[in-house]
Amino acid sequence: MASAPRRHFAAVMARTGAVHAHRTSNGSRTSPLVDSQKHLRRACAAVRLASRLCADVQRRLDPEDAAAKGDASPVTVADYAAQAIVSHALRDEEGRLPNMVAEEAADELRKCSEEAKKLRSRVAALVNETLAAFPDTKDQNLSEDEVMDAIDAGAAIGGPKGAFWVLDPIDGTRGFVGMRQYSVCLARLQDGQLELGVLGCPNLPTRALEDGDGDEDAALRDQGELGCLFAAAKGWGTRVGPLFDGDVVPSGPPLLLGANGKAETSPRFMESFETRHSRHEVSAAVAQKLGVERPSLKLDSQCKYGALARGDAPMFMRFPPKGYKEKIWDHAAGAIIVEEAGGVVSDARGNALDFSRGRFLEVEEGIVAATPDMHKKLVDAVQSVLLK
Repeated sequence: MASAPRRHFAAVMARTGAVHAHRTSNGSRTSPLVDSQKHLRRACAAVRLASRLCADVQRRLDPEDAAAKGDASPVTVADYAAQAIVSHALRDEEGRLPNMVAEEAADELRKCSEEAKKLRSRVAALVNETLAAFPDTKDQNLSEDEVMDAIDAGAAIGGPKGAFWVLDPIDGTRGFVGMRQYSVCLARLQDGQLELGVLGCPNLPTRALEDGDGDEDAALRDQGELGCLFAAAKGWGTRVGPLFDGDVVPSGPPLLLGANGKAETSPRFMESFETRHSRHEVSAAVAQKLGVERPSLKLDSQCKYGALARGDAPMFMRFPPKGYKEKIWDHAAGAIIVEEAGGVVSDARGNALDFSRGRFLEVEEGIVAATPDMHKKLVDAVQSVLLK
C-alpha cells in the first residue's frame, strides 16, 4: 500500500492536467499572462514529480548511486532521473522535448561499459517507477534511449533570444548525498528575461528556519513537517505551499518582504553549507561590518532563496573561490522567487544578474540577495571588506 504522503501526492498529480501543454479549444493564441500561468502550472507539476523521485532516492541512497564528474562534483542516479522526468513532463502537445539549459548530460550513460549499462538501467527504472506511481503518468513507460534523450534535451546554450527552460535537477548534490538540504530548481527565460521559477525543497521545514535545519539529519526528520514548493511568475508574485500535498500551484497569499513594516531587530544571514562553494571568512567579515552578531544559517542549494523570500533571514551571501564561473541554473529559479517577493538579487557590486549570456553568469566577486531595505547596506559592506 502507498504511504500517506505518496497517496496525497498522487491526488495532487491527478489534478494537474499539466503533463502536456494544451491549445485553446479554437486554436487561438493565448495572452502572455495566460501562457505564463500555463507554463507555471506545468513547471510546478514537473518539479513535484522530480522532488518525489529525489526524496524517495535520498532516503534509500546507496553508495553506488553516486559518482564524481570531471570537475570532482558529485552526480547521482537521482540527478539523471530527475532531469529526465522534468524534461519528459515539459514536452509540448506534439510530444517534442523542451528547449532546455540544464546541468546534466547523458554522456556517461551512453557508454558501452558494464558500469554504464548498470547506471543506465537504474536511472530508467527510477524514472518509470515514479511515472507509474501517479494516475496522470501511470501509463507512460520510457525506454533507456528515451530517458537518455530526455536528459540530453538540456544541452541548449541559452542566450538573449527565444524561450528556454533552465533546470538544476538537484541543486546541492553534496547536501543530497549528505542527507542535508537540496532543491529541484526550474525556471523559464523569455528573450533573456526571467519569466517564472519553481523550487521544490523536499527537506525544508514548512515553518521558519531554525539552527541546525541545514545539518546532516535534515532528511531524517518527521516527513509531515517537511517539503516546500515555491513558485513565482513575473507580475504574479511569489507563493509557497506544501510540496507533497495541496494545490498544484501554491494558492496562498503572495509573499511580500517587509510587508509588516518592522525592521529586523536581530538579523542574521544565510550562506552555503560547503566552504568550497563560498568563502565563509568573507561572509563573516561582512556580517561583522553590518553589526550582525547571530551565527549564520548554513544551507545547501537554492533553498536559501526560498527561505529569504518567506522572511526567514534578511540576507544571503555567496563568495565562491576566485576563477569559479557561476551557472545560470544555480540561480535562475531562486532569483525570480526572491525578486517577485520584493527582494533584490545582484552580484557583489550591486549589478543585476544577466541570464541572457548563455549557460554562465558574468558576475563580479560573488552574489548577494537581501530584503529591499538591507540590500544597499549589504553591498556597501561587501565592497568595504573586499577592497581591503
